[in-house]
Amino acid sequence: MKHSVLPKPVRDEVVRILVLVSGNGTTLQALIQAEHQGRLGGGGIEAVLTDRPGVYALERATVAGIPVYTAQDLPGKSPQALSDCILHRALTVRADLIILAGFLSILRGDILRVYRGRMINLHPSLLPKFGGPGMYGERVHRAVLAAGAGESGCTVHLVDAGTDTGPILLQRRVPVLPGDSPQDLGERVHRAEQGAIVEATALMVRRIRQERFSV
Repeated sequence: MKHSVLPKPVRDEVVRILVLVSGNGTTLQALIQAEHQGRLGGGGIEAVLTDRPGVYALERATVAGIPVYTAQDLPGKSPQALSDCILHRALTVRADLIILAGFLSILRGDILRVYRGRMINLHPSLLPKFGGPGMYGERVHRAVLAAGAGESGCTVHLVDAGTDTGPILLQRRVPVLPGDSPQDLGERVHRAEQGAIVEATALMVRRIRQERFSV
């Protein structure tokens, strides 16, 4: 089934955000807190969707009063089927922006076209270093330490058809300290991620609002 274009928003609406999660949801919590504090620049989290049932991120969303959805038991559990399911949900809730906040599944097909330039991902390294297929979570931090890098950090980028290859919106850097374990470095990067995703979301919300009011 072909999807055409995003539904045209009403001019005075907030920028509606769909957040995709796969785990504990600490990054989602940072976004929820930022919205409550008015730091998303007119953006509002409309819904949260996970590819993994039972993750704690859904509890965080429920406590915040945000509708939650689970995409599972899809035909063949293929990236295409999952992507189509997410696109259907995004269009249903009239999302203007999709945020991959610790979302581990690969997206394919129409969603990349329909939400081109309006879908962002958070990655725990300074891309283009230590990105690509299979590079997520602790694997990234182990690779950074094995390479003897002097610094690491995180990157927020636009999602495209590649893996961690889209245009970079912003990065935050953290030092690699002597004696760091992957867990030590991971905690330092994760603290940077929470600020980076809020900053990048606010940036995208401003862009979308500028586009909306220039029509």
